[in-house]
Amino acid sequence: MIFIVEDDENIREMEGYALRNSGYETRGFSRGEELSEALERELPELIILDIMLPGEDGLAILKRLRDSERTSLIPIMMVTAKTTELDKVRGLDMGADDYLAKPFGIMELVSRVKALLRRAGQSGDDGRILTYGEIRLDDTSRKVTVGEAPVDLTFKEYELLKFLLTNVNRVMPRDRILSEVWGFDYEGESRTVDMHIKTLRQKLGASGSAIKTIRSVGYKLGD
Repeated sequence: MIFIVEDDENIREMEGYALRNSGYETRGFSRGEELSEALERELPELIILDIMLPGEDGLAILKRLRDSERTSLIPIMMVTAKTTELDKVRGLDMGADDYLAKPFGIMELVSRVKALLRRAGQSGDDGRILTYGEIRLDDTSRKVTVGEAPVDLTFKEYELLKFLLTNVNRVMPRDRILSEVWGFDYEGESRTVDMHIKTLRQKLGASGSAIKTIRSVGYKLGD
């Protein structure tokens, strides 16, 4: 099930029609309040969320969803007429998994949705336990601990940590991280990586110092 939050009925119906023709079930909502009520009954596989909404806007909804343990790992694609780099970075920094600017092609929307669902579905498939020092990531339960303490990560923070743990002691350039973790080449948006690294370090506490900055290149986890 895919939830579509879009106040323009024509756009909402167009998105829903395209996705249903591609084999997905959809439900549409025009306001954040309607989404909240639906989430009490059912959790979707993905949410397509417009920024410019009446009442609570998309960014506020995004923050609320990411702050809630129940909805924090749902993949979210932001769809908006805003196209400035600042708007895009804000959405990604707040936990959006992808960003599509209007006007967009229906085939592009469907392709992005498929890629996002594929990445989300693969994230827990291999059942590995990844560790470094006191950091432990259980990819079956998608739980992260430092020592005995659980660490609450957003969907993208989790994927970023998993990527670094999979490449311990290897320098990962920012563009490689963007490509592998976000799934697209967000040219010029390396600040997104930097902000996620910052929050990840904070949440890992003292163990966060294991994530090293490689000046003018990127990051690595290890000595």
